This record gives sequence, C-alpha cells and structure tokens, in this order.
Amino acid sequence: MRKHWWPMWATTLPALAGAALVVAACGSSSAPATSGQASPSATAKASSAASGTVVIDTRSTSIGTVLTNAQGRTLYWFAIDTPTISKCYGTCASYWPPVIGKPVAGPGTSLPKGFGTITRSNGQLQATYDGHPLYTYAADTSAGMTNGNGSNASGGLWWAMTPSGATAAAASSPSPSASSKSSGGGW
Repeated sequence: MRKHWWPMWATTLPALAGAALVVAACGSSSAPATSGQASPSATAKASSAASGTVVIDTRSTSIGTVLTNAQGRTLYWFAIDTPTISKCYGTCASYWPPVIGKPVAGPGTSLPKGFGTITRSNGQLQATYDGHPLYTYAADTSAGMTNGNGSNASGGLWWAMTPSGATAAAASSPSPSASSKSSGGGW
C-alpha cells in the first residue's frame, strides 16, 4: 500500500479559509440590509451623534401644534416615564426610538417649557421637554404624521408633545394603519 504525503498546508488551508469567513462575518460592522432608505431615527441619531445635539421644532398637524425633530417627525412622551427614568427599552424602543442628544430649539422656534436630558441605561443622553423623555414613532412614516398620539402600547399611553406640555387632542378619525400598528403587545 502506497501512502501519499500531503503537505501540511494542503489539509489545513480549507479549515483556515472557513474560519476566516466566519470571523469576517461575525466582525462585520455594517448595518443590516434595509429597503434602501435610512430610517428617520437612524438619520436623527446620525446627526445627533455628529453634533451631540438634537434640534427641536414645532409643526401644525391635524391634532394641533406639536414638537418635531429636524426632519419634521412628531415627538412623543410616554405616560409611565418619570422625569429622570425612561421605561421604554428593547422592543419598545424599536417602535418608539428615543430622541438622543442635547435638545436645542430650532431657528425661530420659541418654546415655553424647558429642555433637559436623562441618562439611559446604556449611557446615552435622551432629550426631555417639560420633564418628559422624548421619542419618535416608527409608524409615522413621513413628517407631520401623528399616528402614535393616544396609543396604548408598552403598558402605557403615548402622547404627542405640545409646546405647552398639555396632552394633544386625539385625532378625530385615526387611520387603520395607526390602530393596527400602535396596539403592539407587551414589550
């Protein structure tokens, strides 16, 4: 019987190549594939990360004047939050992304209540207005939408933030997509 002596690299090369692929896949820093559009929260987070601030404006909507981010997305507050603690993490925060950064009023925007920040459990600063941590809502797919107003999700009510800090009036006829997307489960 004749033995073949393969060079050592010939038997280990495939194993090394496979290990390199696994390491490369695990170490990837790219974001998950999306539909080609940056989400509003990703855009806001990118601009906040670059400057450390988040611009707060106002906008007239079907439920009255509300606070918005620089992209015109309505800002919300969560009834079970406290002035120093956010109760929205995990899946909740994927539907209700926190507004990250130090808030400043946009040019020409006058707001009667005070801005502030809280520190989230991950160390990020979350913007507050009138003592309420601020969020956007994933189902608001364009500027000026208020689908999250009056939503009972994540164990509490969500309200669009108004310049006066008062609870915004509920829209007279919410869209069907607002009802189905905002009901959520316990997260």
